[in-house]
Amino acid sequence: MLMTTASSQNEHKLANSVGIVTPQTLSIDTPLTLACGATLANYQLVYETYGTLNRDASNAILICHALSGDHHAAGYHHPNDKTPGWWDHYIGPGKAIDTEQFFVVGVNNIGSCRGSTGPASINPATGEAYGPDFPMVTCRDWVNTQAQLADFLGIKQWAAVVGGSLGGMQVQQWAIDFPDRLRHAVIIASSPKLSAQNIAFNEVARQAIMTDPDFHGGRFLKHNTLPKQGLMLARMLGHLTYLSDDLMGEKFGRELRTGSLKYSYDVEFQVESYLRYQGEKFATKSNFDANSYLLMTKALDYFDPASEHGDDLVSTFSHIKAASLVISFTTDWRFSPERSLEIVRALTQAGKRVVYAEVASSHGHDAFLLPNNYYEQVFSAYMKRVAEEVRS
Repeated sequence: MLMTTASSQNEHKLANSVGIVTPQTLSIDTPLTLACGATLANYQLVYETYGTLNRDASNAILICHALSGDHHAAGYHHPNDKTPGWWDHYIGPGKAIDTEQFFVVGVNNIGSCRGSTGPASINPATGEAYGPDFPMVTCRDWVNTQAQLADFLGIKQWAAVVGGSLGGMQVQQWAIDFPDRLRHAVIIASSPKLSAQNIAFNEVARQAIMTDPDFHGGRFLKHNTLPKQGLMLARMLGHLTYLSDDLMGEKFGRELRTGSLKYSYDVEFQVESYLRYQGEKFATKSNFDANSYLLMTKALDYFDPASEHGDDLVSTFSHIKAASLVISFTTDWRFSPERSLEIVRALTQAGKRVVYAEVASSHGHDAFLLPNNYYEQVFSAYMKRVAEEVRS
C-alpha cells in the first residue's frame, strides 16, 4: 500500500511538470575571448530542453539563470527527486511558459559549477582544476556563449529571452547585443546596474569566503579542503538580503528556540537557527564551488551596459528591437521596483514597446521564484501573446 501511494505521488508530480529530463553537453572548440581580455580555447555548456522545437524554430524560449541557479529549470532528473527544477512552477504544460507551445532551453553559465566549464573544471594548460585561475566572466560573455548554443540548436531568433535577477541582466544584454535575435525580453526582479549597497553586500560575501583559512587562495581542491565557514556566511548574508523584513517578522518575529534567554552566543532566536541552517545546507549539500560564487557576484557587480554609452540608459536601449515585459515586487529591496522603473522609463523614452507590472508580495527578492496569483496572471498573459505571435 505504501509503495502504491509513493508511486501515485511520483506519477502525479511528473504529470504536472515536464517530467524526467536529461542534461546535455555541448563542447565548443571555437576560442572565446572574454570581456576581461582572457581567452578560453574551448569550453563546455550544459543545458536542458523542454517541449518541441517547431519546424521554423520560431517557438524557442531561453531561460537565463540567477546567481546560484543552473540549467535545471524544470522537471526532474529522477522519479524519486524530491524537488523539481528551480522554476518548475512557471515552466511546463499549461504554465506561464507553456511547453506545449514553446521549446524551452535552460543553460548553465560558464564560470558556474553545474557542469559548464568553470573553476572546478580541468585547465588544459596545467592538468589541474582552474581554481582561482579561471578568468573573470560577465553577462556579455554568457550571452555570447548562449548565442553559440542557439546556433548549434538551429535557433536564429528566440521568441523570448527570460530571466530574473542576474538572469534579467542577461536578458538586457541579449536585447542590446543581439537585437535581431530575440522578439521579446522578459526582465524580472532585475536592475540596469547594481547599487553601491548591493556591491557592498557582494564584497562582504566574497571576503567571508576569501578569508576562510580553508580557502587557500582559491586552491582548496588541491588541499582537499572546503571553505565551509566562508560559504556559510556568504549564503547567510545573501539569503538575508533576498527576504523582506515583513516576511522575516511574520515567519520568526523574536521567537526563541527554547522559550527563554540563555545569555550566550549560542543560537537563541529562531531566525538565527534558520539562517544557520540555510548557510550549512548551501555550504555542505549544494556542492556549490566557492570560486564560482566569487565569479558570479563579480559578474553582478560588473553589469553596467550604460557605462559604454556615457551612462545614458536611453541611448543604451536605442537599438533594441524586442518588446519587453518588466516585473518587480513590492518588498524586493535588493532589486527594488524603482530599479525596474529605471529600465521601463529608459525603454519608453527610447520609443520601445514595454509592459510593466509591480506585484504585491511579502517575499522580498525571492518572490520571482515563488507562486503568486497576480504574478502568474501577468506572466501567463504576456507569454500567451508571444505564443500567438509564433502561431500567426
